[in-house]
Amino acid sequence: MSIENARKHLAKFGRDKDILEFNVSSATVSLAAEALNVVPSRITKTLAFKKDDSCILIGMAGDARIDNKKFKEEFGFKAKMLSPEETLALTGHAVGGVCAFGVPENIESYLDVSLKRFNTVFPACGSSNSAIELTCDDLFNITASVKWIDVCKDWQ
Repeated sequence: MSIENARKHLAKFGRDKDILEFNVSSATVSLAAEALNVVPSRITKTLAFKKDDSCILIGMAGDARIDNKKFKEEFGFKAKMLSPEETLALTGHAVGGVCAFGVPENIESYLDVSLKRFNTVFPACGSSNSAIELTCDDLFNITASVKWIDVCKDWQ
């Protein structure tokens, strides 16, 4: 189960007990914000993009959208999101619970600067009814992100 992979990963950092599980869905930014009683922009949505035979993950603020031009400038290829089936097969997480916790080691994770305006943010934890509150520094370290990037629009 995907949340168990995320839990095992977070346990390495002593944060597995901090996972919040809800009786309602948190599968979308608006549902997660409602479950947590926070503004939607503090929800970290993690999107999976095709890269060769694998993918990369990008965590961004809930109100941000990928800027295709910035994405291509950063990565050198066109942004193409994975299908729900590809996302599950490559990351181990289903859409609605995608996170960079407990994913295969060959998957690179990045964080967009749209998150940095908040003291804490709320990424999913591998299921459509979970989240964890983390500082941006903790999120960067726990996900072993490659670097902070600027590939989003509509959040400023």
